[in-house]
Amino acid sequence: MGILDSFKLDGKVALVTGASRGLGQGMALGLAEAGADIAGLDIVPECTETRAAVEALGRRFLNIQCNLLETSVDGLNAITQQIADELGSLDILVNNAGIIRRAPALEFSEKDWDDVMDINLKAVFFLSQAAARIMKEQGKGKIINVASMLSFQGGILVPSYTASKSGVAGLTRLMANEWASIGINTNAIAPGYMATDNTAPLRADEARNASILARIPAGRWGDPDDLKGIVVFLASAASDYMNAAIVPVDGAWLAR
Repeated sequence: MGILDSFKLDGKVALVTGASRGLGQGMALGLAEAGADIAGLDIVPECTETRAAVEALGRRFLNIQCNLLETSVDGLNAITQQIADELGSLDILVNNAGIIRRAPALEFSEKDWDDVMDINLKAVFFLSQAAARIMKEQGKGKIINVASMLSFQGGILVPSYTASKSGVAGLTRLMANEWASIGINTNAIAPGYMATDNTAPLRADEARNASILARIPAGRWGDPDDLKGIVVFLASAASDYMNAAIVPVDGAWLAR
């Protein structure tokens, strides 16, 4: 296999959570461009735009409507089995779906803590567990978690988000330790400041936006297309000896 061939995903099936827009949509399209069929999971009834773009590339798209805040562990196992049954396998899982709640730590509510932790951390673990059971039977698989700059830093006004994304980094290492020996690569992408719905309040705040941009050596916010290359790499045979890496894609934010 030539080096460029090792990046191809022809015949692979990828489950991407939060696939209807933003980073999830960008990564789903990157995987489809590399040859993968896509199962798009989102709370919205239909990932219409993502489906159209994936199918325009000649790939299959399976829509999975799911509220990760309410779905049981049994429900997550049923979803992964549905994908394997309908698309023929489950080779790649991208745990992208996440939420954020903002408030000072002295005022932060229990509900905002629980909701964020349930989606950003609990669902990541149990969906990975469900996918890993199928991947173990197949003898191979790729799990790609979406971490954050706040997997490395503390941040402000986002206690549960910081805790959850620090937890994602830890879980990535734990899963790699347990599953690398059965052919499953587990790694994480840590996006920097990306222009998505989650960061809209920051970009709308003139002073905060300016301070963020001043610290990014690349001089701009990232966008979903900036994650296509790394997600294809981590999903492909090109990264078969990578395990437990937390890869920043941040315009050099952390270097400052």
